[in-house]
Amino acid sequence: MFANLPRRKRQIAWTLVSSAFFLAVAAAALWSRSTPSEPYRPGERVEGLTASLERALPEDYPRVTFTDVTREAGIAFRHFDGERSSRLPEDMGSGAAWGDYDGDGDLDLYVVNVAGPLTRTPEELAASPAHNALYRNDGDGTFTDVSAQAGVDLRGWGMAAAWGDYDNDGRLDLFTTAYGENTLFHNDGDGTFTDVSARAGTGGLNGFWAGAAWADYDRDGYLDLYVTGYVQYDPRSRTLTSRQYEAETPASINPSSFAPERNLLYHNEGDGTFTETARAAGVENPGGRSLSAAWVDVDEDGLPDLYVANDVSDNVLFHNRGDGTFEDVSHPALVADYRGAMGIAAGDWDGDTDMDLFVTHWIAQENALYDNLHANVAPAPGRPAQFMDVADRYGLGQIALDYVGWGTSFFDYDHDGRLDLFVVNGSTLQQPDDPRRLIPMTDQLFWNRGPKEGFFDVSAVSGPYFGTAHVGRGAALGDYDDDGDLDLFIVNHGGSGVLLRNDGGNERRWLKVSLEGRRSNRSAVGARLRLRADGGVQVRQVGAQSSYLSQNSLVAHFGLGEAATVDTLEVRWPSGLRQILTGVPTNRTLHLVEGKEAL
Repeated sequence: MFANLPRRKRQIAWTLVSSAFFLAVAAAALWSRSTPSEPYRPGERVEGLTASLERALPEDYPRVTFTDVTREAGIAFRHFDGERSSRLPEDMGSGAAWGDYDGDGDLDLYVVNVAGPLTRTPEELAASPAHNALYRNDGDGTFTDVSAQAGVDLRGWGMAAAWGDYDNDGRLDLFTTAYGENTLFHNDGDGTFTDVSARAGTGGLNGFWAGAAWADYDRDGYLDLYVTGYVQYDPRSRTLTSRQYEAETPASINPSSFAPERNLLYHNEGDGTFTETARAAGVENPGGRSLSAAWVDVDEDGLPDLYVANDVSDNVLFHNRGDGTFEDVSHPALVADYRGAMGIAAGDWDGDTDMDLFVTHWIAQENALYDNLHANVAPAPGRPAQFMDVADRYGLGQIALDYVGWGTSFFDYDHDGRLDLFVVNGSTLQQPDDPRRLIPMTDQLFWNRGPKEGFFDVSAVSGPYFGTAHVGRGAALGDYDDDGDLDLFIVNHGGSGVLLRNDGGNERRWLKVSLEGRRSNRSAVGARLRLRADGGVQVRQVGAQSSYLSQNSLVAHFGLGEAATVDTLEVRWPSGLRQILTGVPTNRTLHLVEGKEAL
């Protein structure tokens, strides 16, 4: 019935029809489970719902594995010390961030920790072995813990970390969030950091702070900072319990028991100080229990828009007006989804050159894949970019019903030119036989076979780690061993952090692009790269993916199949400057300074 439409519009029409069908099926299944006698039990097979979109793994799946090299790399990070006391701030963290803080050309790793239960005294907290950790990359596949000598070994209830050169001195500075006060560390350039939170104007606010994301939203050449607030947690909360999926859940770990916390927008004044402007800019989001935020230019107007993932409250898309203020376009953009949202991935999964969004959710809610329709249905004046949740159609929806998803990012792990996806999972429900512990879950790796078929779960054939269960939280991507493929670090609540080395991804060709701004912010956050090779087009936006409480490397990474050269590489800097390179050899790291020849 759509035979006379162009191919892409025909695809969209079929997506609308199939989405309506799946929604009807889901609604019927949920209605049938609405009676007390037939509650939904995660893990059960429901005819017409959980079994309707099973996907057999194609024979041509990538022969790439992820190897746990944590011990041999010298990383001995363990999250959380002691026993949980069933309080929400103990359970939500933590994340990790990759960044070259010492400028030696390889990626270092910062990991955030929770020092222990909220019942600890200040003296016990200070003595906790569970501290935030900085691992310096030694350039030979190993790391050295330099946390104490660098002055960044915080002890508290840590949440997120994000690297960014806020003063444009060529050195990455570090921001961390927590239940308590946030901390801004200035990189002194000698291997040490100074806490400048009070002087810079980013400290002194007690709250339950979660995600942190840098961006130059007003394009003045300096990085601004957005911080998400979760809930107004009251440690004196009653310990009444409710049953969630047959598990006893105290009110003290249920986010719905607490009012939302506001979000913060720190405008960089360019003199080393910040002014908090969230309310004036229209991005305070006082009704959202916010966990993650991603700066993504979804309508390709050169301005970073802001997407916020909220737990048990509507997600929000803020359109950047370009005058220092934002407009809430969540509902007309069709992304104001009321679910338990945790992590955000941003990338062009289907190769149509616009940025799509993936959001992880709580158990029995499915994850969401918001396909950006901008490339095919251009926004009219006054109408924002629009999205469509196509997770079920492309293998990412029903498969997540039994999981609580957290850290996530798009990445081309096998270098076939298509963005794949990982999801870190771990429950917030307590184990029925031991409420001191949370229920572990396995993580997932999805291979992208293209926009016709979508994603296939390749976890079972991608390394032993994916067959073991953990209480996963944050995760970050970076090529720590500089071999051309992306590796993965995962933070597991109450367990060991894990470094997974990509083995086999670099058998195909690749290109890494390291950008250094001049008129733009020095970190080049917000730069958009468009690459043409072998008849295909790929796009990246530097710093767009926030995962969960984490930050990926700021180096843009492309998988290129068998292409020996890149036809064209176009960089649109945040300042608006465009640079175009042609005939770029692959299997190399390209360093490009704004307005200068590539190195």
